[in-house]
Amino acid sequence: MIECIFTIDYEIYGNGKGSLRQLVYEPARKLKELLDRTGMKAVMFVEAAELEKIEASGADPAIGEVKQQLRELYKERHEIALHIHPQWCDASYHNGKWCLNYSEYNLCTLPKKRIAEIVDGSIAYLRTMLAVPDFTPLSFRAGGWLLQPSRNAADILIERGVKIDSSVFRGGIRRWHKLDYRRAAKNEYFWKFRDDANVPDQNGSLLEIPIYTRMVPFWELVTLKRFILQQKGFSGAQTIKQKLCRFQDIARFRYPMKFDFCRMTVNELVRMVDTVIEEDQRDPSSFKPLVAIGHTKDLADLKTVESLLYYLEKQGIAISTFEEIYNKYKLWK
Repeated sequence: MIECIFTIDYEIYGNGKGSLRQLVYEPARKLKELLDRTGMKAVMFVEAAELEKIEASGADPAIGEVKQQLRELYKERHEIALHIHPQWCDASYHNGKWCLNYSEYNLCTLPKKRIAEIVDGSIAYLRTMLAVPDFTPLSFRAGGWLLQPSRNAADILIERGVKIDSSVFRGGIRRWHKLDYRRAAKNEYFWKFRDDANVPDQNGSLLEIPIYTRMVPFWELVTLKRFILQQKGFSGAQTIKQKLCRFQDIARFRYPMKFDFCRMTVNELVRMVDTVIEEDQRDPSSFKPLVAIGHTKDLADLKTVESLLYYLEKQGIAISTFEEIYNKYKLWK
């Protein structure tokens, strides 16, 4: 049994560049129009810390429209999920530029008290923005996919009512940030964990439903579409050590390709879906949540997204939210 969870990170660039209207509001509006025609729902991973700082500073006049859009999405039963890039939490805005606190880039390496402050602040902002005082996000995605070391952050999220994480991409590694999801490459489509998001633990309280990846020869990721999007979001000069770490990350024969509907071509997306269909034909009894990822800031090719949705429908693969599958399949048991 396959169901696709269509997730999108609702944010501007991680270095603070770009406008809310161009990189968030308009792409989300167009995506919503596309989904409305099909009756499908998406999971919107809302970068709450970023939006809170932008509103507090008055840095972008489109913040009011963004908040209204999110209220409409929530009212129409799209899932509003929590996404946090902690470098925004202590950010300042001067002369039209953001100064972000990159010492807090990885939420999981911060003291537990600071993790709690950041998570609590972001949930409080979502509650105010949605005008729902008891709103609790069911699902979470860490900024930069960084959910290691996992224990403290997982504890805080569980205490706040979060049930699902979708930060892991199986087989991934980011040496500079000490992220290593290679061990998870052998895991199933979802698992519980506690101490390490890589390691299944039936006694764990947080459920990991990872971004779907397929291990491919590294040259399959060298495409013009990816290059253009990466250049748009490039954050600036890197140190020699950072460049070396990144080279080591990719210097392997097989590399995880994320199921990314913004960066992949139609043919790449179809091949990835077909791989899962073939696996499902061999093992139809097990549930296979297929998590697709995109970013509003990358959402320039709606035709490809439309083609993917059409193909999924043609193959009889439902589009669901985390909330729907969590309740439907009783995944916490």
